[in-house]
Amino acid sequence: MTLVAGVDSSTQSCKVVVRDLESGATVRAGRAPHPDGTAVDPERWWQALLAAVADAGGLDDVTAISVGAQQHGMVALDDRGEPVFDALLWNDVRSAAAAAALVDELGAEALARRTGVVPVASFTIAKARWLADAHPELAARVAAIALPHDWLTWRLRGFGPAAPELSALTTDASDASGTGWTTVDGEHDRALLGAALRRDASDVVVPRVLPAGATAGVTAAHPGIPPGLVIGVGCGDNAGAALGLGAAEGDVIVSLGTSGVVTAVTRAFAPDATGTVAGFADASGLRLPLVATLNAARVLDAAARLLGVDHATLGELALAAPAGADGLVLRPYLEGERTPNLPTATATLYGMTSRSLTREGFARASIEGMVCGLADGLDALERLGVEPRRVLLIGGAAQSPAVQRIAAAVLGRPVAVPTPGEYVAAGAAVQAAWALTGSRPSWAVEATTVVEQPRPEVRAAYAATPADPIGDAAGR
Repeated sequence: MTLVAGVDSSTQSCKVVVRDLESGATVRAGRAPHPDGTAVDPERWWQALLAAVADAGGLDDVTAISVGAQQHGMVALDDRGEPVFDALLWNDVRSAAAAAALVDELGAEALARRTGVVPVASFTIAKARWLADAHPELAARVAAIALPHDWLTWRLRGFGPAAPELSALTTDASDASGTGWTTVDGEHDRALLGAALRRDASDVVVPRVLPAGATAGVTAAHPGIPPGLVIGVGCGDNAGAALGLGAAEGDVIVSLGTSGVVTAVTRAFAPDATGTVAGFADASGLRLPLVATLNAARVLDAAARLLGVDHATLGELALAAPAGADGLVLRPYLEGERTPNLPTATATLYGMTSRSLTREGFARASIEGMVCGLADGLDALERLGVEPRRVLLIGGAAQSPAVQRIAAAVLGRPVAVPTPGEYVAAGAAVQAAWALTGSRPSWAVEATTVVEQPRPEVRAAYAATPADPIGDAAGR
């Protein structure tokens, strides 16, 4: 049996899965936690990777490995290969003002046309500008900027502070497309990087972009990792999940984590100057336009907590109420919102009457409000030319039968719910197999299809409510 390994270095933890090359079946897996916070010493990621490998029983019988990781995180290195500052994660919002300044200076339409994205706080370019403004002496020392998967791949190959060969850094199109300085053709735009760092960036090393299925090198010897394993190119987390799901052109993935993501595999590229849709690349050579919301499963957590029930009971209550919850509508902006861009908005409950304001109605309105926000994201993709062939519903909240049924009704189309799994790590394992054999494997992914009567009236009622009534009243 030939085995390959995939790594998912996420915000919360590092997961390692070992899969059979032929069937794709998971043979074993390991996990290790990451520290809390939105700024992390990247060495903690490396130690977590080694711990996850140990938890998986080591890789002595494995032939290839690849790393998927959280997008956008900035690992800024000096000429000795040491971080000049903790790595800023995608969810570190101190760079929000820097992102807005870059858009003002360079223009949203021009940026969308050049790079496929309009910077927000999560993107690497905004973090680079924040570093330049907050710590100019550190920005002056930056000799290379890598993303989390780039840096971990580099470490697997034996590089690091003890062997700081910065020119050996590599990346893939999916992760590079989220930096904010990589063009839609996959070329690094050093003028944009220089604008971010407020300096001449001609000598700053940025990882070389390798094609889909490429080999980044081979492993050096590490605890639990033998030398000579083939290393795949690696990818960003959303691209890894799409690859692990076997998503093809026309597939739309709706991911219900704490926040929500709607993304699609497509050949078409249409820049969105509004910034609603980020025009990322995928890990197979196609595009992966993406819409993100801040409020998904966190809405269900809050609703369950308020009602004093667990998630299963929340779902039962929701299904006991009629579609549309007798007119009760929740705009679920508990943490502000990114799509639409309303960072100061709060959640608002509309249509409260003695008939609608029940435990069942509130449970139903909570799920419908969460799904309506994601349905708006799907609309945004369709406006840019995406033609959905299939909708895949993934993430922790997707395992709720109530969420599945309400999503199918609100989205107005069947939804396929894959068997729960570590799909980012699975996508990295696909890359490992691809690099090893030269061809992308076709591993089966089991899914259950849920069909419900479309309920356009639910979305119509949601659309009729003000998105930010307090902001509107205040003139914002």
